[in-house]
Amino acid sequence: MTKISVVLAVYNEEENLRQCLESVADFAWEIVIVDGGSKDKTVQIAKSFGARVISADNPAVFHINKNKAIDAAKGDWILQLDADEVVTRELSQEIKKIVSRKSEINGYWIPRKNFFLGRFLKKGGQYPDYTLRLYKIGKGRLPAKDVHEQAVVEGKVGFLKNDLLHLRDKNFAIYIQRLNTYTDLIATQMKQNGVKKGFITSVDYFFIKPVWWFVKTYFRHKGFIDGFPGFVFSLFSSLRFPIAYIKLLIDKGEDK
Repeated sequence: MTKISVVLAVYNEEENLRQCLESVADFAWEIVIVDGGSKDKTVQIAKSFGARVISADNPAVFHINKNKAIDAAKGDWILQLDADEVVTRELSQEIKKIVSRKSEINGYWIPRKNFFLGRFLKKGGQYPDYTLRLYKIGKGRLPAKDVHEQAVVEGKVGFLKNDLLHLRDKNFAIYIQRLNTYTDLIATQMKQNGVKKGFITSVDYFFIKPVWWFVKTYFRHKGFIDGFPGFVFSLFSSLRFPIAYIKLLIDKGEDK
């Protein structure tokens, strides 16, 4: 039997982890979880599913811990998940069928549905949100430079048909918390990359980038079809640019 290692990196995920692990229980040969020092019942829940838990710190670029979980896996295939993701029954059957075949394909993109403020987004560039999560052991790894990067897989990759459910923003407070964390990271990366502060950069981050993003997601990609959640997503995701730039100015040390 082909062995599938399900790997995760987690931090304070007691509200999400159980549902995630339940969705892979019928095919996971092993579950490897790198915990970034959770203060809640995350580790207890992980161990109740027989997971091998590795303790670590909690870096801003969470993919560092994901790579630790990938490196610790011992199966034939790796399925890398986030704690707020759920494998549907249809996707589970497809994964088991795919990995049982002999093939030159080393990895698979999986279509993902993103839950936002009470509904799964269908437009705004949010579906199908393909993510490269299934790959043969030793053939895939994350660059660990940015929170929205994809795995790099050696050789051929294919596409699965069934959806992975991303139950990320169950309420607006969760979204704002994620936005705050994400803009902290963007501001840090801007400083590391030597982004210059000044009039031209201010115009870019306060006007050009947010307007471009809003028009792209809400009009070009028809985010308006998703109703109020589609509008909120387009608006607040566009605001990450000025928010990150403000943090660069005041939190990361403004030039004097």
